[in-house]
Amino acid sequence: MLDIGFWELIVIGVLGLIVLGPERLPVAVRTVSGWVRTAKKMANNVKQELEQELEIDKLHSDLKKAESISSDLNSDAIPEELRESVKTLQEAAADVTRPYLNQPPKPSAPPLDKE
Repeated sequence: MLDIGFWELIVIGVLGLIVLGPERLPVAVRTVSGWVRTAKKMANNVKQELEQELEIDKLHSDLKKAESISSDLNSDAIPEELRESVKTLQEAAADVTRPYLNQPPKPSAPPLDKE
């Protein structure tokens, strides 16, 4: 990311010592290191979220492929292990949606009187 070598750090340290002085330099270093730490945490969080989104997108595309193949389950061109995987995915989807099918609809909120 930043290509800063040893000698550049020495120059920055000496300039900081001259400009800020020995009393304020440690406080400034702690403050800057806190900012850098916060920026790294934010960058790592964004990276993790993007990786999760890509994984979810990949799973969605795999599921769409499986659904498109599921119409041909009786075809001999599909390997047996893929048929079993598709059936397992369909059963898992049915198990997930089953509790929501048996729930009664939630009553809507009563209208507010405008008086």
